[in-house]
Amino acid sequence: MIQRIDLRGADRTTVDYRAAVPRADFDVEAAVPAVHAICEAVRTRGLDAIREYGERFDGVTVDDIRVAPAALETALAELDPAIRAGLEESIRRLRATCANELETDAVTDLGPGARVTHRKVPVDRVGLYVPGGLAPLVSSVLMNVVPAQTAGVRSIALSSPPQKEFGGAVHPTILAACALLGVEEVYAVGGAQAIAMLAYGVGPCAKVDLVTGPGNIYTVTAKRLLKGQVGIDSEAGPTEIAILADDTADAAYVAADLISQAEHDPLAAAVLVTPSERLAADVEAELDKQVSVTRHVDRIRTSLSGSQSGIVLVDDLEQGLDVVDAYAAEHLEIHTADASSYAARVRNAGAIFIGQYAPVSLGDYCAGSNHVLPTAGCACHSSGLSVRAFTKSVHVVDYSRDALAEVADHVVTLANAEDLPGHGAAVSVRFSPESTR
Repeated sequence: MIQRIDLRGADRTTVDYRAAVPRADFDVEAAVPAVHAICEAVRTRGLDAIREYGERFDGVTVDDIRVAPAALETALAELDPAIRAGLEESIRRLRATCANELETDAVTDLGPGARVTHRKVPVDRVGLYVPGGLAPLVSSVLMNVVPAQTAGVRSIALSSPPQKEFGGAVHPTILAACALLGVEEVYAVGGAQAIAMLAYGVGPCAKVDLVTGPGNIYTVTAKRLLKGQVGIDSEAGPTEIAILADDTADAAYVAADLISQAEHDPLAAAVLVTPSERLAADVEAELDKQVSVTRHVDRIRTSLSGSQSGIVLVDDLEQGLDVVDAYAAEHLEIHTADASSYAARVRNAGAIFIGQYAPVSLGDYCAGSNHVLPTAGCACHSSGLSVRAFTKSVHVVDYSRDALAEVADHVVTLANAEDLPGHGAAVSVRFSPESTR
């Protein structure tokens, strides 16, 4: 079901581990022409285009794309109490970690009367996208809304695909989560057309400053095309899990965790990195046993048998660390003896899960961490969604006359060095005999 990739004996000074562990084919560029046409149609034809794409892609006709407040209230009232309890606990834990992420202003005094303040300011209005294709990702409502609210975002609009099963309405569990969080502006629009609606401002939806949230290749492509028109968090591709494990790992746990992410998408990646042939064989046996009794058998088998998934055999855990660091997984689990020490040495991962009692599923729902994370190796330069994603930095410069005088000659000299004498003159004029101050 799952391929083996043998890196034992490789020359560690020359091997390219990034190339050795393949990823799913997620060709954003190939989707650009189709998505560009959708975005242009939404920009130029507005609601008419949005309704047409809803009929074409979602199979429903939505007359009023904005969800009525009564529908939000009804969804929450009818929510299964057990689901509500789970959402409330997830919200509580996430709010706690987000509160600790808030950054205070950093004030630097560079001399008498010379102060620079690094101020953190929340984004004014954000658009949050919540997928609803293969599964209604209600947890993504929490992961986007809670850090935005904690950051102090003034205005939040959330969009999710209309569901044919519910007569063109947004999935009721997603609506209930919005009501639980106090999000009142919700739209039944999915895919690239939703990103365009948020970016341009169409119909009842005013333009936003930032769009966040995961989605399929069309959603991701729309974010790439509209970046600049609107801020984005990332271009998240198919989900992925990597597990670094040794002989101490429980094969049943490892297999279950690989399956948990393969369940998301046929393109999802599930990678085990281990120096143990025994564990590799045991995990293969567990996969055969566990997959056969799961609900989404075909989806999971496609993911696990794809080129993006595999069991990578290495000489030792040191080589294994090099492999997982190069792979830069969205989710990385460490199932080794002294797992904490190995986790502390990892540089590239969206989120790290330590030991056998911290599966990725915990992070998906109730760990208090955020599950909107960088994929496709982007963890080597990018971070997951957090309060910081919903804030921006502003430098506030406050200098007195004496403080400016202290560096005036340097400013003039550097301005002349760049052949920008006007820059220097803007300082010199303040100290000319004609100056009245």
